[in-house]
Amino acid sequence: MRTLKTPALAHSLESLRDTLRQFAAEREWDQFHSPKNLAMALAAEAAELLEHFQWLTEAQSRDLPPAELEKAALEMADVLLYLVRLADKLGVDLVDAAHRKIGINAEKYPADKSRGQSRKYTEL
Repeated sequence: MRTLKTPALAHSLESLRDTLRQFAAEREWDQFHSPKNLAMALAAEAAELLEHFQWLTEAQSRDLPPAELEKAALEMADVLLYLVRLADKLGVDLVDAAHRKIGINAEKYPADKSRGQSRKYTEL
């Protein structure tokens, strides 16, 4: 599968990474930002995001009221921030990893076999 380079996104992630580095350095938080701690914080924030969708119907989850959408957006931002920080600490290029993962998924889920299916590739 051909991967598309997205320089604007990569630049944005690099800028965000640099901002987070500075933010943490100014607060002397690097001592707490081990990969383990960042992964745990990422999981906790993802769970907080889930709370905004808990008990909603499919339709309600697609049409959040503006106030709820803003709360969900801020939780998504927390997830992104911890993910970018974790990637920085581990030296992972998230955009490159994402493109590689799309390629892997394209092989696991061939379009002609998985179109319209929600089953896992091992069940196809």
